[in-house]
Amino acid sequence: MKQTIILGGGCFWCLEAVFVRLAGVHAARSGYMGGHTVEPTYRDVCSGATGHAEVVSVEFDPALLPLPQLLDVFFAIHDPTTPNRQGNDVGTQYRSVIFAADEAQAHAAREAIGRWEATHPGRRVVTELIVQPHTFYPAEREHWDYYDRNPTQGYCMFVVAPKVEKSATQFPALQRK
Repeated sequence: MKQTIILGGGCFWCLEAVFVRLAGVHAARSGYMGGHTVEPTYRDVCSGATGHAEVVSVEFDPALLPLPQLLDVFFAIHDPTTPNRQGNDVGTQYRSVIFAADEAQAHAAREAIGRWEATHPGRRVVTELIVQPHTFYPAEREHWDYYDRNPTQGYCMFVVAPKVEKSATQFPALQRK
């Protein structure tokens, strides 16, 4: 039975590129969530005025990719200790956030945060955990599969590609064959 969890950890191009490469992920779609503007655009969200985060809706099969492993990948590929920032991407739209579909996902997220903090002494996770309904707004088509369509674009080469490589190196057994 498929599940969906929505994750934000910086630019959605990075997250989408990592998650589509994991066995058990049926779809990863970039979008916006957690703000107050209806039908936000990329330009709106980048302004920081909408309250939305760039997120990826990850549809996965927990029998093939258990949620704890998916969350371990999420925490490995971004810095969950910096509020409203990932590298040079700064603003509330780049915050670390988990939109859990239910209390079971929230519990798994809390456990993943605990595992991360246990292996990174002295560092505190600032990832928001939200377990209330929010509307997911899909990003514009030009943002879908951005990394795969633009691998030689500068941001893709210097920001996205290292995260894809890190995931493949740290979690080789989870990668699609």
